[in-house]
Amino acid sequence: MNYNEDDRAQRLLDVFDFLDGQVNVSYVNNTSHIVAWHKHNLQSDYWVCLKGSFKVGLATEEDGCRFEYLSDKNPRVLEITPGIYHGYKALEPGSILLYYVTRKYDIEDEIRRPIGHFGEQWETENK
Repeated sequence: MNYNEDDRAQRLLDVFDFLDGQVNVSYVNNTSHIVAWHKHNLQSDYWVCLKGSFKVGLATEEDGCRFEYLSDKNPRVLEITPGIYHGYKALEPGSILLYYVTRKYDIEDEIRRPIGHFGEQWETENK
C-alpha cells in the first residue's frame, strides 16, 4: 500500500497489492479543486462514493462532456470504460472516493487533457 498527498487529496493507493488491479481511496477535503482530465485505453475504473458527494465529468473528443453525481446518500458504482476521459470535483468537504481500477498504475496508459478542454462547467448551483 502506498500513501500520496497533494493539494487535491490524500490517497491510499494499491490497498490490496496482491490483486491484478488496484483498490484506491481518495479523501478530498477541498471543494474548490477539480481533478481532471485523463483517460485510459486499457483500464476500466469503478468508482463509489463512501462519504459526501462528487460531481464526476465523463467526456470524449467526439461527444464532449456530461456529468454524473455520486453520493453516500444514493450509493452506486459508476463504471468508467476505456477511452472515456474522466475527472471529479468534491461537493462536500471530507468526501471519500473508493475506486477499483482493473490494472496496476501504468503511466503509458494515461492520456491527459487540461481542465476546460471540453468546454465544461464545473460549478454547481447551491440549493
